[in-house]
Order: sequence, then structure tokens, then C-alpha cells
Amino acid sequence: MCVLLVAVAVCDLFALYTGLLIHSAVRGSGGFVFAQQDELEAANALFRMVHRFHAPAFLACAVVFVTWFHRMRRAAGALAPDGFRRGTGWAIGAWFVPVAFLWMPYRIAVEMWAACLRGPGRGAGAGAAFWPVNLWWGTFAGSLLLRWCSGYLHDRAHGLAEMVDAVTLGMTGDALNVVAAGAAGYFVVRLTRMQAAAGH
Repeated sequence: MCVLLVAVAVCDLFALYTGLLIHSAVRGSGGFVFAQQDELEAANALFRMVHRFHAPAFLACAVVFVTWFHRMRRAAGALAPDGFRRGTGWAIGAWFVPVAFLWMPYRIAVEMWAACLRGPGRGAGAGAAFWPVNLWWGTFAGSLLLRWCSGYLHDRAHGLAEMVDAVTLGMTGDALNVVAAGAAGYFVVRLTRMQAAAGH
């Protein structure tokens, strides 16, 4: 899974690079902007190429991650059967509920983390260390929202200035997703180790 997370992060870094190329191709400020057409076309072509790699990498990563998430939910449920508000199937289903997918998987992740913190030999103070879950979900959900807004604005842009604004928003989402990929890797490793230690 970590290899797939790295692949997604690399695609996001290339998307950031193409955003910088688009910015460098656009000149002017305020209400008057113009673009170097050849530079703009080259940047757009590179962006389309990056997107062709990013989409399958993200899909493959999502499949592997959700499979791991479901397996971890089952293992954590054995540690704390009374620690979950929803059944095991929601570890998969929560990702596909419109709008609610922005917080339901997070709640399940918090419950899994808490269940693994209850393992033998763990002090009461350990429960305060929820920052890996919060960092992962905050950056992941934030990147999704920013990229959705970027795509929405880009599709409705009526000029270069509006297009550049949409690209800037997308670049922010890409940068946040790079952080999210690293945070997800740390979350996966930590939770897997915690579950293994708690299960012994």
C-alpha cells in the first residue's frame, strides 16, 4: 500500500509542477492577462498526461486502502466489540455514501484507533495520541474539497484569470494530498502495529 501512496504523491507533485508551468505561461495582473500560447498548450498537455497516470494510481490505492480498512475494522472489533457504533460492513459502505463519506470513515477510524489503544500494557494517557488520525483525515478531506472546487471553477472559467484561480486552488489541493499520502502511510503503519500489539 505504501508503494501506491508514493505513486499517488508523485503524481500530485507532477500536477503541482504543471500548475507552476501554467502560472509561468500567464502574464499580466488585475483585469488584463494574456498567455504564451505554446507554453500554455505544453503545460496542458503535460497535465493531461499526469492525469492519465494519477487516476489509475488513485483507484488502485483506494481499493487496497479500503480493503485494509475493512480488515482492520474486523480485527479492532474483536478487541472492543462495544466500541463501535456501526457494523463491520460500514468500513466499506461508509466510503460510498454521498456527502456522509466526508466524515463517516473518519469516525470509524477514530473508533478503531481507540479500540487498539485499549490493548494490554497501554496506559490511560495513550488515548490522547489521536493526531495521526486527525492529520490524515483533515488533509485527505481538505484535498478532496479543494480539488472538487478547482474542477468546478475550471469548467466554468470564462477567461484566463478565472482559469488561473482554479489552477491555484487545484495546486493547493495537490499539495495537501501529498501531505495526506504521507499521513495515510503513517496512519496505516501505526494502526497495524497497535492492533498487532493489542492482539497479543
